[in-house]
Amino acid sequence: MKNEPEKIQSGTTSTDLTIVIVNWNTRKLLADCLDSVAGTVQGPTYEVIVVDNASTDGSIGMLRDEYPEVRVIANDVNRGFGAANNQAFAVMAGRYALLLNTDTVLTDKAVKELYAFMEGHPEAGMCCGQLLNGDGSKQNSIASFPTLLTLLTNMSLLEYLLPGRYPSKRYDHAGPVEVDSGVGACLMVRKKAMDVVGWFDERYFFFFEETDWAYRMRQEGWKVYHVPTAYIYHLQGQSIGPDIRSRIEFYRSRNQFFQKWHSPIYYVLIRTVVFGRLLINWLLTILANALCLGLYRHQRRKLAVYTCLIRWHFKDLIISYPKSA
Repeated sequence: MKNEPEKIQSGTTSTDLTIVIVNWNTRKLLADCLDSVAGTVQGPTYEVIVVDNASTDGSIGMLRDEYPEVRVIANDVNRGFGAANNQAFAVMAGRYALLLNTDTVLTDKAVKELYAFMEGHPEAGMCCGQLLNGDGSKQNSIASFPTLLTLLTNMSLLEYLLPGRYPSKRYDHAGPVEVDSGVGACLMVRKKAMDVVGWFDERYFFFFEETDWAYRMRQEGWKVYHVPTAYIYHLQGQSIGPDIRSRIEFYRSRNQFFQKWHSPIYYVLIRTVVFGRLLINWLLTILANALCLGLYRHQRRKLAVYTCLIRWHFKDLIISYPKSA
Protein backbone atom coordinates (compact mmCIF):
# COMPACT_ATOMS: atom_id res chain seq x y z
CA MET A 1 0.00 0.00 0.00
CA LYS A 2 1.61 3.26 -1.08
CA ASN A 3 1.76 6.33 1.13
CA GLU A 4 2.02 4.20 4.29
CA PRO A 5 2.86 6.18 7.44
CA GLU A 6 6.61 6.15 7.93
CA LYS A 7 8.09 4.57 11.04
CA ILE A 8 9.94 7.71 12.06
CA GLN A 9 11.39 8.42 15.45
CA SER A 10 10.68 11.90 16.75
CA GLY A 11 12.93 13.94 19.00
CA THR A 12 14.50 12.84 22.26
CA THR A 13 12.20 12.47 25.28
CA SER A 14 12.87 15.02 28.01
CA THR A 15 9.45 15.23 29.65
CA ASP A 16 6.67 12.84 30.62
CA LEU A 17 3.79 14.11 28.48
CA THR A 18 3.35 16.05 25.29
CA ILE A 19 -0.24 17.28 25.18
CA VAL A 20 -1.32 17.78 21.57
CA ILE A 21 -4.42 19.76 20.62
CA VAL A 22 -5.49 20.35 17.01
CA ASN A 23 -7.63 23.46 16.52
CA TRP A 24 -9.76 24.78 13.70
CA ASN A 25 -11.94 27.80 14.46
CA THR A 26 -12.87 26.75 18.01
CA ARG A 27 -11.27 29.58 19.97
CA LYS A 28 -13.54 29.46 23.04
CA LEU A 29 -13.47 25.67 23.26
CA LEU A 30 -9.69 25.72 22.94
CA ALA A 31 -9.37 28.19 25.82
CA ASP A 32 -11.58 26.03 28.05
CA CYS A 33 -9.56 22.94 27.14
CA LEU A 34 -6.25 24.65 27.90
CA ASP A 35 -7.59 25.98 31.20
CA SER A 36 -8.60 22.45 32.20
CA VAL A 37 -5.09 21.22 31.38
CA ALA A 38 -3.49 23.91 33.53
CA GLY A 39 -5.95 23.32 36.36
CA THR A 40 -5.86 19.53 36.54
CA VAL A 41 -2.55 18.06 35.34
CA GLN A 42 -0.39 17.40 38.38
CA GLY A 43 2.48 14.97 38.83
CA PRO A 44 3.89 14.20 35.38
CA THR A 45 5.87 16.93 33.67
CA TYR A 46 4.34 18.09 30.42
CA GLU A 47 4.46 20.43 27.46
CA VAL A 48 1.52 21.62 25.36
CA ILE A 49 1.55 21.88 21.58
CA VAL A 50 -1.40 23.39 19.71
CA VAL A 51 -1.50 22.84 15.96
CA ASP A 52 -3.82 25.36 14.33
CA ASN A 53 -5.30 24.42 10.96
CA ALA A 54 -5.63 27.90 9.46
CA SER A 55 -8.26 29.25 11.87
CA THR A 56 -9.83 32.61 11.08
CA ASP A 57 -11.48 33.23 14.47
CA GLY A 58 -8.52 34.81 16.28
CA SER A 59 -7.29 31.57 17.84
CA ILE A 60 -3.63 32.28 17.09
CA GLY A 61 -3.77 35.76 18.62
CA MET A 62 -5.47 34.39 21.74
CA LEU A 63 -2.80 31.73 22.16
CA ARG A 64 0.04 34.23 21.86
CA ASP A 65 -1.59 36.76 24.20
CA GLU A 66 -3.11 34.49 26.86
CA TYR A 67 -1.14 31.23 26.67
CA PRO A 68 2.47 32.18 25.93
CA GLU A 69 3.72 28.89 27.43
CA VAL A 70 1.95 26.90 24.71
CA ARG A 71 3.96 25.95 21.66
CA VAL A 72 1.99 26.89 18.54
CA ILE A 73 2.31 25.37 15.07
CA ALA A 74 0.30 27.55 12.68
CA ASN A 75 -0.70 26.05 9.33
CA ASP A 76 -1.64 28.11 6.29
CA VAL A 77 -4.28 25.56 5.26
CA ASN A 78 -6.43 23.01 7.07
CA ARG A 79 -4.24 19.90 6.84
CA GLY A 80 -6.67 17.62 8.64
CA PHE A 81 -6.55 15.98 12.04
CA GLY A 82 -3.98 13.29 11.32
CA ALA A 83 -1.47 15.45 9.47
CA ALA A 84 -1.71 18.18 12.12
CA ASN A 85 -1.03 15.71 14.93
CA ASN A 86 1.92 14.33 12.99
CA GLN A 87 3.44 17.80 12.93
CA ALA A 88 3.39 17.80 16.72
CA PHE A 89 4.75 14.25 16.93
CA ALA A 90 7.77 15.36 14.91
CA VAL A 91 8.85 17.76 17.67
CA MET A 92 7.38 16.16 20.81
CA ALA A 93 9.61 15.76 23.85
CA GLY A 94 7.33 13.50 25.90
CA ARG A 95 7.46 9.77 26.57
CA TYR A 96 3.73 9.82 25.93
CA ALA A 97 1.49 11.91 23.71
CA LEU A 98 -1.88 12.96 25.12
CA LEU A 99 -4.22 13.84 22.26
CA LEU A 100 -7.13 16.10 23.14
CA ASN A 101 -9.92 17.52 21.03
CA THR A 102 -10.64 21.17 21.67
CA ASP A 103 -14.12 20.27 22.90
CA THR A 104 -12.79 18.26 25.86
CA VAL A 105 -12.45 19.38 29.47
CA LEU A 106 -10.30 17.29 31.81
CA THR A 107 -11.46 16.36 35.31
CA ASP A 108 -9.06 16.46 38.25
CA LYS A 109 -7.69 12.91 38.07
CA ALA A 110 -8.11 12.13 34.39
CA VAL A 111 -4.50 12.52 33.29
CA LYS A 112 -3.19 11.02 36.53
CA GLU A 113 -5.26 7.86 35.95
CA LEU A 114 -4.22 7.50 32.31
CA TYR A 115 -0.56 8.17 33.05
CA ALA A 116 -0.43 5.75 35.99
CA PHE A 117 -2.04 3.03 33.89
CA MET A 118 0.45 3.44 31.04
CA GLU A 119 3.37 3.47 33.45
CA GLY A 120 2.16 0.22 35.00
CA HIS A 121 1.35 -1.59 31.75
CA PRO A 122 4.31 -1.56 29.36
CA GLU A 123 2.39 -3.71 26.87
CA ALA A 124 -0.12 -0.87 26.34
CA GLY A 125 0.50 1.23 23.26
CA MET A 126 -2.60 3.37 23.73
CA CYS A 127 -5.34 4.01 26.27
CA CYS A 128 -8.49 6.11 26.46
CA GLY A 129 -10.60 7.40 29.34
CA GLN A 130 -14.35 7.65 29.93
CA LEU A 131 -15.95 10.51 28.01
CA LEU A 132 -18.86 12.31 29.65
CA ASN A 133 -21.68 14.54 28.44
CA GLY A 134 -22.12 17.92 30.05
CA ASP A 135 -24.65 16.46 32.52
CA GLY A 136 -22.20 13.77 33.64
CA SER A 137 -23.81 10.90 31.73
CA LYS A 138 -21.51 8.54 29.86
CA GLN A 139 -20.62 8.85 26.21
CA ASN A 140 -19.36 6.00 24.13
CA SER A 141 -15.59 6.02 24.57
CA ILE A 142 -14.73 2.70 22.92
CA ALA A 143 -14.48 1.98 19.20
CA SER A 144 -14.61 -1.45 17.60
CA PHE A 145 -12.92 -2.23 14.32
CA PRO A 146 -15.63 -2.01 11.64
CA THR A 147 -16.59 -5.27 9.94
CA LEU A 148 -19.43 -6.59 7.82
CA LEU A 149 -21.01 -7.89 11.05
CA THR A 150 -20.97 -4.47 12.73
CA LEU A 151 -22.57 -2.93 9.63
CA LEU A 152 -25.30 -5.54 9.35
CA THR A 153 -26.08 -5.82 13.06
CA ASN A 154 -27.20 -3.21 15.57
CA MET A 155 -24.18 -2.35 17.73
CA SER A 156 -26.29 -2.18 20.88
CA LEU A 157 -27.35 -5.78 20.26
CA LEU A 158 -23.75 -6.89 19.75
CA GLU A 159 -22.71 -5.11 22.95
CA TYR A 160 -25.51 -6.85 24.84
CA LEU A 161 -24.93 -10.34 23.42
CA LEU A 162 -21.10 -10.20 23.33
CA PRO A 163 -19.97 -7.78 26.05
CA GLY A 164 -16.51 -9.30 26.19
CA ARG A 165 -15.92 -8.71 22.49
CA TYR A 166 -17.82 -5.42 22.26
CA PRO A 167 -17.41 -3.46 25.54
CA SER A 168 -19.67 -0.44 25.88
CA LYS A 169 -20.74 2.39 28.16
CA ARG A 170 -23.79 0.39 29.26
CA TYR A 171 -21.56 -1.58 31.66
CA ASP A 172 -19.75 -0.27 34.74
CA HIS A 173 -16.31 -1.72 34.18
CA ALA A 174 -14.57 -2.66 37.42
CA GLY A 175 -11.19 -1.77 35.94
CA PRO A 176 -9.32 -1.21 32.70
CA VAL A 177 -10.51 -3.37 29.80
CA GLU A 178 -8.75 -4.25 26.57
CA VAL A 179 -10.52 -2.82 23.50
CA ASP A 180 -10.01 -2.51 19.76
CA SER A 181 -9.63 1.27 19.83
CA GLY A 182 -10.63 4.35 21.77
CA VAL A 183 -12.60 7.37 20.61
CA GLY A 184 -10.03 9.94 19.54
CA ALA A 185 -11.28 12.85 21.65
CA CYS A 186 -8.80 11.88 24.38
CA LEU A 187 -6.04 9.32 23.86
CA MET A 188 -2.73 8.69 25.61
CA VAL A 189 -0.18 7.02 23.34
CA ARG A 190 3.25 5.60 24.15
CA LYS A 191 6.05 7.11 22.08
CA LYS A 192 7.86 3.76 21.89
CA ALA A 193 4.76 2.32 20.21
CA MET A 194 4.62 5.29 17.85
CA ASP A 195 8.24 4.68 16.87
CA VAL A 196 7.34 1.10 15.93
CA VAL A 197 4.03 1.52 14.10
CA GLY A 198 4.43 5.04 12.72
CA TRP A 199 2.21 8.08 13.09
CA PHE A 200 -1.25 8.82 11.75
CA ASP A 201 -2.03 7.84 8.17
CA GLU A 202 -2.63 11.27 6.63
CA ARG A 203 -4.99 9.91 4.00
CA TYR A 204 -7.65 10.06 6.72
CA PHE A 205 -8.61 13.73 6.90
CA PHE A 206 -10.91 13.42 9.92
CA PHE A 207 -12.41 10.23 11.46
CA PHE A 208 -10.90 6.73 11.70
CA GLU A 209 -7.31 7.94 12.11
CA GLU A 210 -7.18 6.49 15.63
CA THR A 211 -8.95 3.29 14.54
CA ASP A 212 -6.36 2.73 11.82
CA TRP A 213 -3.60 3.54 14.32
CA ALA A 214 -4.94 1.05 16.87
CA TYR A 215 -5.26 -1.59 14.15
CA ARG A 216 -1.59 -1.17 13.26
CA MET A 217 -0.63 -1.29 16.93
CA ARG A 218 -2.40 -4.60 17.38
CA GLN A 219 -0.58 -5.96 14.34
CA GLU A 220 2.73 -5.07 16.00
CA GLY A 221 1.78 -6.66 19.32
CA TRP A 222 0.74 -3.57 21.29
CA LYS A 223 -2.51 -3.48 23.27
CA VAL A 224 -5.18 -0.79 23.59
CA TYR A 225 -7.12 -0.23 26.81
CA HIS A 226 -10.08 1.71 28.15
CA VAL A 227 -9.46 3.22 31.62
CA PRO A 228 -12.95 3.79 33.09
CA THR A 229 -11.76 5.88 36.07
CA ALA A 230 -10.30 8.66 33.89
CA TYR A 231 -13.19 11.07 33.25
CA ILE A 232 -13.18 13.68 30.50
CA TYR A 233 -16.08 15.94 29.56
CA HIS A 234 -16.64 15.97 25.81
CA LEU A 235 -18.93 18.46 24.05
CA GLN A 236 -19.47 15.89 21.33
CA GLY A 237 -19.07 17.11 17.78
CA GLN A 238 -18.58 20.80 18.56
CA SER A 239 -14.97 20.74 17.38
CA ILE A 240 -16.04 19.55 13.90
CA GLY A 241 -19.60 20.78 13.48
CA PRO A 242 -22.82 18.96 12.60
CA ASP A 243 -23.07 19.65 8.86
CA ILE A 244 -23.42 17.15 6.03
CA ARG A 245 -19.73 17.48 5.17
CA SER A 246 -18.84 15.79 8.46
CA ARG A 247 -21.22 12.92 7.70
CA ILE A 248 -19.68 12.46 4.26
CA GLU A 249 -16.16 12.59 5.68
CA PHE A 250 -17.10 9.86 8.19
CA TYR A 251 -18.27 7.57 5.38
CA ARG A 252 -15.24 8.41 3.23
CA SER A 253 -12.83 7.60 6.07
CA ARG A 254 -14.59 4.36 6.90
CA ASN A 255 -14.42 3.35 3.25
CA GLN A 256 -10.71 4.17 3.34
CA PHE A 257 -10.26 1.81 6.30
CA PHE A 258 -12.04 -1.06 4.56
CA GLN A 259 -10.17 -0.53 1.31
CA LYS A 260 -6.81 -0.40 3.10
CA TRP A 261 -7.18 -3.48 5.29
CA HIS A 262 -9.47 -5.85 3.35
CA SER A 263 -9.62 -7.59 -0.01
CA PRO A 264 -11.18 -5.87 -3.04
CA ILE A 265 -14.13 -8.29 -2.98
CA TYR A 266 -14.80 -7.59 0.71
CA TYR A 267 -14.52 -3.85 0.07
CA VAL A 268 -17.05 -3.94 -2.79
CA LEU A 269 -19.39 -6.02 -0.61
CA ILE A 270 -19.14 -3.46 2.18
CA ARG A 271 -19.83 -0.56 -0.18
CA THR A 272 -22.86 -2.37 -1.58
CA VAL A 273 -24.27 -3.08 1.89
CA VAL A 274 -23.79 0.51 3.04
CA PHE A 275 -25.38 1.91 -0.11
CA GLY A 276 -28.30 -0.51 0.23
CA ARG A 277 -28.97 0.50 3.82
CA LEU A 278 -28.85 4.17 2.91
CA LEU A 279 -31.22 3.58 0.01
CA ILE A 280 -33.74 1.81 2.28
CA ASN A 281 -33.56 4.63 4.84
CA TRP A 282 -33.99 7.20 2.06
CA LEU A 283 -37.10 5.46 0.74
CA LEU A 284 -38.57 5.13 4.24
CA THR A 285 -37.94 8.83 4.85
CA ILE A 286 -39.69 9.71 1.58
CA LEU A 287 -42.67 7.65 2.76
CA ALA A 288 -42.65 9.36 6.18
CA ASN A 289 -42.65 12.80 4.54
CA ALA A 290 -45.50 11.79 2.26
CA LEU A 291 -47.61 10.52 5.17
CA CYS A 292 -47.15 13.74 7.15
CA LEU A 293 -47.49 15.90 4.00
CA GLY A 294 -44.01 17.30 4.57
CA LEU A 295 -45.20 19.32 7.54
CA TYR A 296 -42.45 18.29 9.96
CA ARG A 297 -39.19 20.13 9.61
CA HIS A 298 -37.03 17.37 11.11
CA GLN A 299 -38.39 14.90 8.56
CA ARG A 300 -37.64 17.29 5.70
CA ARG A 301 -34.14 17.80 7.08
CA LYS A 302 -33.66 14.05 7.40
CA LEU A 303 -34.71 13.56 3.78
CA ALA A 304 -32.27 16.26 2.63
CA VAL A 305 -29.41 14.58 4.52
CA TYR A 306 -30.18 11.13 3.11
CA THR A 307 -30.49 12.58 -0.40
CA CYS A 308 -27.04 14.17 -0.13
CA LEU A 309 -25.54 10.96 1.25
CA ILE A 310 -27.15 8.81 -1.47
CA ARG A 311 -25.85 11.16 -4.17
CA TRP A 312 -22.33 11.16 -2.71
CA HIS A 313 -22.22 7.38 -2.25
CA PHE A 314 -23.45 6.75 -5.78
CA LYS A 315 -20.83 9.04 -7.33
CA ASP A 316 -18.04 7.71 -5.08
CA LEU A 317 -19.02 4.08 -5.74
CA ILE A 318 -18.74 4.62 -9.49
CA ILE A 319 -15.34 6.29 -9.08
CA SER A 320 -13.88 3.76 -6.66
CA TYR A 321 -15.29 0.53 -8.12
CA PRO A 322 -12.77 0.22 -10.99
CA LYS A 323 -9.92 0.66 -8.48
CA SER A 324 -11.27 -2.18 -6.36
CA ALA A 325 -12.15 -4.62 -9.12
